[in-house]
Amino acid sequence: MNASADEPLLLTPGPLTTSRAVKEAMLRDWGSRDQAFIGMNRAVLDQLAALAGGSGMVAVPMQGSGSFAVEAMLGTFLPPYGRLLVCVNGAYGSRMVDMVRRHGRSVTVLEQPEDQPTDVAALDRMLAADPAITHVAVVQCETTSGILNPVEDVARTVAARGRSLLIDAMSAFGALPLDAGAVPFDAMAASSNKCLEGVPGMGFVVAREQALAACAGQAPALCLDLQAQHEAMVKTGQWRFTPPTHVVAALAQALAQHRAEGGVAGRGARYRENCRILVEGMRALGFATLLDDAVQAPIIVTFRMPDAPGFSFERFYEALRQRGYAIYPGKLTVAPSFRVGCIGALGAEQMRAAVAAIGEVAAEMGLARPAAA
Repeated sequence: MNASADEPLLLTPGPLTTSRAVKEAMLRDWGSRDQAFIGMNRAVLDQLAALAGGSGMVAVPMQGSGSFAVEAMLGTFLPPYGRLLVCVNGAYGSRMVDMVRRHGRSVTVLEQPEDQPTDVAALDRMLAADPAITHVAVVQCETTSGILNPVEDVARTVAARGRSLLIDAMSAFGALPLDAGAVPFDAMAASSNKCLEGVPGMGFVVAREQALAACAGQAPALCLDLQAQHEAMVKTGQWRFTPPTHVVAALAQALAQHRAEGGVAGRGARYRENCRILVEGMRALGFATLLDDAVQAPIIVTFRMPDAPGFSFERFYEALRQRGYAIYPGKLTVAPSFRVGCIGALGAEQMRAAVAAIGEVAAEMGLARPAAA
């Protein structure tokens, strides 16, 4: 897979560079009520549930991006009388707060800087002090910074306090472990692209079937009602509304490739190697990472913007784009930054080439070893 300005490699947290086989899976049409599609859809959902621990878990699909699945999860699982505590250390935690407020339901926030993981001790104190909190939501990998939150410790704390946990696993599912047999949670949301390396257009929630059944009638939106969606799937095998058939077909192929690579362990190992090459190469060029290595997830890396008169992010971005690499601007409030992803259908060869291209651009801008802010 070669980089080009016409079709750049996507060094982002999604949409991602996908394999040719995944693209080709979308070249035929499927009837949504046809038994062939229903069977493929069922197999995809069973595989997603198995990736999250399997026993007692069900996968419920949702049209749209991952945020649609997150909003469906929050609306379905949080009852009108409930109160949600959201652990916020980036834009995606903040988005969950906004979602719940728009639903007209009670929410409280444990907020921390974007470069710090969730404070589990502070979470425990808040749960002890407020018995009205019924649910907790946390982002496993917050792509605002690339930080890995201690979801296992959060889960144990929430369970010990007798509350329910909801997880945004969007940027981690499929590459970082999240086993419902070891980590107690009621539901987690993820997406057809990201670490599964399918294409955008389908979110999904993997939930404990018993917990989902108790949510009947709670969702504040017709289309985002996961319990109703699952009930329809059980009865008919079909989505309630028109499914993204081509996206499901691409995901079926992507899951086959995921299994062939060694599942979560194999996919995670490739991403960790991508991340190592990226971080070591960028540091050698003089770029500074935002996060300590101990909390850096191998998904996307945030680099501090160089504090040098010759540096312009717009010029930097465009020069890389012309060389066939697309990166992300920063979303931080704590520091000027940009982000480079480690995921997608990319390996060590592509990551080394990307670092070399960044070195060329830095040299052209007079920043052979740029001084980071």
